[in-house]
Amino acid sequence: MFSIYALTWLGVLAAQIAPGPNLAAVASVGLAQGRRPALFVVTGISSGMLVWSMATALGLGVLVEAFPLSLLFLKFLGGSYLLFLGIKAARATLKGGAKTTFAPDARPLTDALAWRRGVLVLLTNPKAALMWAAVASFLFGQGLSAWHVLAFGPMGALSGLVIYGTYAWLFSTGAAMRGYSRFARWFEGLFAAAFGAMGASLIWAGIREARN
Repeated sequence: MFSIYALTWLGVLAAQIAPGPNLAAVASVGLAQGRRPALFVVTGISSGMLVWSMATALGLGVLVEAFPLSLLFLKFLGGSYLLFLGIKAARATLKGGAKTTFAPDARPLTDALAWRRGVLVLLTNPKAALMWAAVASFLFGQGLSAWHVLAFGPMGALSGLVIYGTYAWLFSTGAAMRGYSRFARWFEGLFAAAFGAMGASLIWAGIREARN
């Protein structure tokens, strides 16, 4: 179980490091308003991660328990989406097309408003829902129970808190953008490798199960 958690966590970690709406929200506030508002955006993002991880784990858990054959479908569906994300990130890596320009957002934010912004960025992003559903499908596909899948959620939220919290600190210094731009391509490559491996393994598990 711990090796499965480690592989899944690596994929989620790579997704959190790579450019995306979450990073843009943190960076834009950090650049314009400083560390404190950016950190509250981070806590909102982590809260949203907990919501999506719990929703997908419990929802898919009920589905798998009620319709055992649905797990085979989830393996192909979740694996295909993870593989799609990996291929997309690989193309961005090869082309050097990672978007790393973040516009400062100077609209004043209270702590509560900054937290709410982080939550809304996460919960209104359909890609985040699909990613967590794919991650849950991967964990279910490895034979883990709904409770084991549910237990992974806080791990993803905690890593998000650390990673985006680090970004909040860095971007609030005003000197991080140049450094991030230099390495963003490699972050995309890590994302591609991790999610590509997860997607391929999940699809292969589905193929073997279908053959049997």
